Amino acid sequence: MSYREARAHPLHDPAHPGRGHPAFREVHDTETLRALVEREIPLGGWRLQGLDLTPYAGYLRRADVRGLVVLGGEVPEDLARSLVARGAVLIPHDPACPVDPFRAQLYSPFELYRGLRDSGYATTTDALAYAWSREQRTQHDAYATLLRALHDDAMQDAIIEVLHGHEVVGVMGGHALARGTADYADAATLGHAIADAGRVVLTGGGPGAMEAANLGALARSPDALATALTDLAAVPGFVPSIDEWALLALEVREQLGVDDGRVRSIGIPTWFYGHEPPNVFSTGIAKYFSNALREDVLLSQSSGGLVVLPGAAGTVQEIFQAATPLYYADEDEDLPPLVLVGREHWTETLPVWPALRALGVGQPLGEVIHLVDTPAEAAAIVLSSTGGGQLADGSPTR
Repeated sequence: MSYREARAHPLHDPAHPGRGHPAFREVHDTETLRALVEREIPLGGWRLQGLDLTPYAGYLRRADVRGLVVLGGEVPEDLARSLVARGAVLIPHDPACPVDPFRAQLYSPFELYRGLRDSGYATTTDALAYAWSREQRTQHDAYATLLRALHDDAMQDAIIEVLHGHEVVGVMGGHALARGTADYADAATLGHAIADAGRVVLTGGGPGAMEAANLGALARSPDALATALTDLAAVPGFVPSIDEWALLALEVREQLGVDDGRVRSIGIPTWFYGHEPPNVFSTGIAKYFSNALREDVLLSQSSGGLVVLPGAAGTVQEIFQAATPLYYADEDEDLPPLVLVGREHWTETLPVWPALRALGVGQPLGEVIHLVDTPAEAAAIVLSSTGGGQLADGSPTR
């Protein structure tokens, strides 16, 4: 079942829970759980994710729960014993894990940087999650591997839900781009132009070009953006001090005062690259333990095109990962543009463009790849595109 089909399925309508018979049904909000309990619907085959089951203990003690899976959340001890005895499966949260593997929402930057101001970056949720993941990978802990996979699956559900109905433009680029430079300002202006046109900016969620694009998308006016750029230049990068870099960014974000409920940009960073802290300028952050899954989601959700600013190995990987489905696309398929910015960078410093152009000869790929000199040119291309004919949820844009 495609995501678009799944969203249209009656089971996704809280007013009609329990209709239809798919293999399993996920519930991660109290509204839907309450509706299930009020209708006394058998819960066999359901998955309850990150919920407090205490208020519903009475029904759960007598309901048919064979095949029910409870992922994390709050479960009173006596209720847990009752559920397991009657055929349910419970996967509890590991107290050693700094993040909730079963959360159903994206992170906010304030969650990931909790503790920064008082005790420094090393004590933040973000840093602790990275340290935990490294330790568990070294120990090859199967339970920790399961928790990481469940967490990333929850992130995927959350970001798909947030981007549902939006046209999304991905902006890729290197993490080394310094605040206060002309290139950083250009990347920020690119993000602002995309968001100002009603698109959502999607980045890898890290520093440098990614931070600049997220910042530009968040700023609601050119004047606000100009002020933010000036203020951020006081700390050009996260080396040598992540603390100073992140504290200044959080202050600038508070000054921007953006809280209008609109999804302007999303960052998708990864704990795999733990040396790169997440930037704070996204509407929401989908942080993954798996870099491979993170890359796949980042590219697959860029329904309105992809702009690639100068970068190094990670950015090159993203270019060819994005190019592959375009290369194999059907000839009559409406494809989103793939725009490389920086003629000298992509033809001489890292000569990706000649290989990309050679791949495009006689293929659909060749019709949608572009090499331009400036982010402004890239913005003009993606904003004139129909987004490859689909929104992030798979529905047509025209």
